[in-house]
Amino acid sequence: MPVVSVLLPCYNAADTVEETLDSLSRQTLADFEAIVVDDGSQDSTLRMLRDWAAGDCRFRVYSRPHGGVIEASATGLRECRARYIARMDADDRAHPERLAKQVTYLDEHPEIAAVSCLVTTFPDEHIREGFRIYIEWLNSLISDEDIRREMFVESPLPNPSVTFRAEWLERVGGYQDHGWPEDYDLYLRMYLAGARFAKIPQVLLEWREHPERLTRTDRRYSLENFLRAKAHYLRLGPLADRDAVIIWGAGMMGRRLGKLLMREEGVPVVSFVDIDPKKIGKTRRGKPVIPPEDLCDWWGRYRNPVLLAAVGARGARSIIRERLNAFGLREGVDWWAAA
Repeated sequence: MPVVSVLLPCYNAADTVEETLDSLSRQTLADFEAIVVDDGSQDSTLRMLRDWAAGDCRFRVYSRPHGGVIEASATGLRECRARYIARMDADDRAHPERLAKQVTYLDEHPEIAAVSCLVTTFPDEHIREGFRIYIEWLNSLISDEDIRREMFVESPLPNPSVTFRAEWLERVGGYQDHGWPEDYDLYLRMYLAGARFAKIPQVLLEWREHPERLTRTDRRYSLENFLRAKAHYLRLGPLADRDAVIIWGAGMMGRRLGKLLMREEGVPVVSFVDIDPKKIGKTRRGKPVIPPEDLCDWWGRYRNPVLLAAVGARGARSIIRERLNAFGLREGVDWWAAA
């Protein structure tokens, strides 16, 4: 029985998959199996996978009609035998010590459900400023406290960097298709189920950026669908049994999140907070826009209120955090960041 199973779905990856397979073959932890699922590729991917597996028995190749990454992942998960399951994509490169360090971490920290790592991106000519900022944010989240605090801001764990306990994937039902990003959906379900997360503070994955990535081409990864995922799991978690939801942010992010919470999730949004004098005194989604000074008064009107900080501007979250701390509101209890 291998120590860790590497789950690797592939689709039309002939240009990159050999780099990925080579990086796995060079792991310092040799006791692994790679479950490689070809999802009906139309190029030479399947032939390359079979050629590689013929020379290394740790690589097991499965082929299925094209159905998408979620179905391919489900096929692979059924074949994984180890107690740990490491996710990998067919265009990335693993550091030689990735599996060894993540397996050791999980062995030494039985309370952790999934461990990730820091990532670097390549090739440099394809990395836009917005993606660099996202990577900086990802790599700033190390501890379980960090990751849980930012869970509703964006997906805090790069999917191909994570090694899971197999029992946790089984507990929450693995990857599922709800019309939004399947990896973020998985982490949100784990979060609500009480899972704890961690990152090894070392770069152990090279994450390839290119125009054909699913996050660039599949509508599941649109901003609207990320917001739908947030709204759905906010209702099931932090907003459950609340009699009032106040949204800090009457701009684009707050308006869109408020719309989804009210119309699709039936959440009782009662007001918006903003610092812009042009917005204060007006309404958003039929609810009043109030200044921060009025927040305590509105807070006191309800039995069990909660606030969501939904401002996407860089640096705004730290300013809002400082103001809410001054009001005596506790992050993760009274309020959550959600943008």
